[in-house]
Amino acid sequence: MAIITGAGDKAFSSGNDLKETAKRMARGVPLETPVSGFGGLTSRFDLDKPVIAAVNGVAMGGGFEVALASDLIIASETATFALPEPKVGLAALAGGLIRLPIHLGRKQAMGMILTGRRVSAQEGLAMGFVNEVVAPDQLMIAARRWASEIMAASPMSIRASKAIVNGAADEPSIAAAYKAQASYPAAKALFKSEDMREGPRAFAEKRPPNWKGR
Repeated sequence: MAIITGAGDKAFSSGNDLKETAKRMARGVPLETPVSGFGGLTSRFDLDKPVIAAVNGVAMGGGFEVALASDLIIASETATFALPEPKVGLAALAGGLIRLPIHLGRKQAMGMILTGRRVSAQEGLAMGFVNEVVAPDQLMIAARRWASEIMAASPMSIRASKAIVNGAADEPSIAAAYKAQASYPAAKALFKSEDMREGPRAFAEKRPPNWKGR
């Protein structure tokens, strides 16, 4: 379980340092991203732990891409989101052009992508890519509340659920995704786990479950 946020209250991440990019390009140095992507997240497709982005200010370009790569986005009322790359001759190649249409649908996503416009936290909530908007001084409290609710569930169930949701995006149809879900390693591990027996037993005995994570 991880919560990521920016330092201070002005920016979650303002994205690429364009001045440094200009210097690198002037020297003929190719643009590169880390193997695991921006923030160690945007190219991580095997991460089975939940990640919450607590967005405390501007989330622009690569910063927004990091937030989109997270499982949940909790936003301060002062947060803003954008993929402004086309305005500076670049493109959001760290997953933004792929993930945003999945989150929003093509038309809403293209409205942001082609214009590079800024979207407020409240509009992000209405569009569906933000889970909750809170006052700035409540941001980490809210993020930790979401984390606590996740941590109250079985770790085995959480891993299996995330794996199935992510894997379904790679299947050609709902029917294929339905058929494939039981074959994922995390799902197989869940079916064999102590947690799968503990959950119904705790419910029947009217007590909190004692998760083992195995």
